[in-house]
Amino acid sequence: MKESTLNVTGMSCQHCVQAVEGNVSQLDGVESVKVHLEESTVDVRFEEGKVPLAEIIETIEDQGYDVAK
Repeated sequence: MKESTLNVTGMSCQHCVQAVEGNVSQLDGVESVKVHLEESTVDVRFEEGKVPLAEIIETIEDQGYDVAK
């Protein structure tokens, strides 16, 4: 398992948390995802062999948020 903390801008409310956590958690290979609104970060634990980090980032960006690269 790999763990990564992503800096995500544009999240401001509980809807944002649900959108990110809900969509990322549905990806095959994602074990856990936790949004921290105050820090503008997302912690993700995932299997690199099943889901690349780039796909997780794309899923977050598809919800309308920006991920610092």
